[in-house]
Amino acid sequence: MQRTMMDFWVGLFVIAGIGALLILGMKVGNLTTYQTGESYTLVGNFENIGGLKVRAPVKSAGVVVGRVADIQFSLETYDAVVTINMDARYQFPQDTFASILTSGLLGEQYVGLLPGGDDAMLSDGDRFMKTNSAIVLEDMIGRFLFDKASEDKDF
Repeated sequence: MQRTMMDFWVGLFVIAGIGALLILGMKVGNLTTYQTGESYTLVGNFENIGGLKVRAPVKSAGVVVGRVADIQFSLETYDAVVTINMDARYQFPQDTFASILTSGLLGEQYVGLLPGGDDAMLSDGDRFMKTNSAIVLEDMIGRFLFDKASEDKDF
């Protein structure tokens, strides 16, 4: 009887551990905030998306207002075309600025929206008129080193 009770508690502990790992995996994969409510689609062209991925959050003022739905490469303009599903509760002016930003120094990348002052609102299928590509850390380091090397040659 004692052994059976011990096996029961060990089994319960193992099941709780597996459940915790499953929840952690869903958090890391951004699967816990999936919404099937009403949404509308917006499109933006970016010269460089860095490490942006499908299902990355779209934020405005730190609040998640949508998700990246698709990323394609345009053969006409030779840039990335990012399709975003926006929650229908959130409407943005047509002159909204879309930027690819990073959470922290080496964190995940997301699309940040900075609303403009236009009276007309973006609707389903509209394009962002103003976009700002991702800042790539390697490019910044390369520019810094190149600038430092050119300063040394002047002396």
